[in-house]
Amino acid sequence: MVTSTHEVSHRIFAKHPESLAPVYEALGVPPPTKADIGEITPDATEIRPLERRVDTVLKVEPPEGEHYLLAIEAQTKRDPDKATNWAYYVAYLRATYDLPVLLVAVCRDRPTADWAAGPFECGVGPWTTQVTRPFVLGPQTVPEITDPSAAARRPGLAVLSAIVHSDSRRSAAILDAVADGWRSFDKDTVAYWFETMEIALANTPARAKWRELHMSVGSYYPGHGTLIEEKYLEGEAKGEAKGEAKGEAKDRATLILRVLEKHGVDVPEDIRDRVTSCTDLDTLMLWFDRSLTATTAEDLFAENEDGQAEGNQNQTSA
Repeated sequence: MVTSTHEVSHRIFAKHPESLAPVYEALGVPPPTKADIGEITPDATEIRPLERRVDTVLKVEPPEGEHYLLAIEAQTKRDPDKATNWAYYVAYLRATYDLPVLLVAVCRDRPTADWAAGPFECGVGPWTTQVTRPFVLGPQTVPEITDPSAAARRPGLAVLSAIVHSDSRRSAAILDAVADGWRSFDKDTVAYWFETMEIALANTPARAKWRELHMSVGSYYPGHGTLIEEKYLEGEAKGEAKGEAKGEAKDRATLILRVLEKHGVDVPEDIRDRVTSCTDLDTLMLWFDRSLTATTAEDLFAENEDGQAEGNQNQTSA
């Protein structure tokens, strides 16, 4: 069955080739840039009524060096049919495009990753006619991204890391680091990556943890039932603009306090009450911006250029 996690596990490479960094580092091959990659049809079906479809196929055309194809498969469990299917995919793509093929399998757990590495041989007696050896992106080959700056530099790889380590005891630490790193992005980029991660983790136990870290921003994946979409649709159905604004204010206040906590900043009770009781979204956004660099809780309320304390207006009890 095709799941959201399965889909993101292979689709992310088309738009974010930095996700393939472990492959190129292991092979000692220069990684492609986004401009070098073009997506081609994953359909490997012939005239006869037998459908075969690769998850993602990318054509890599670097300005220097050989051109080749990347055939990417997301694999969630052992499948005895894959040995035959993968051999067919490689042979079909090689014959159709007259280019060498690198088969990459993305696996969430070690047993599946160990199996997917093959080699899968086709032969008779002592003679091997064909060997299929996928390069596996799994817990053994994808690093655990626990540095926020690394998550910000390589967001695609951070998503892949969260997927393949979603069953690991380090999963929560990875998600915390990724969330911290991505909050340095602009609003639209934050919204895109936070929701991409939720879609990627849809069929994993790590999704609940990620939803706790999630922000209220516009949806990039309508119809997938993400936290963002649920909140939007709930508010639209009720038609209560006031209640919707209060909910967003509460989310922003919670996020401000969490950022201060993650930065090791002590928050006195009176300041905590001041933040949570504020309902002015512009004020809360200002405080959030300041929380990213604050060294004390009082830094949230720094004076503006006119010498007037910010954040004193438009506050009511929640």
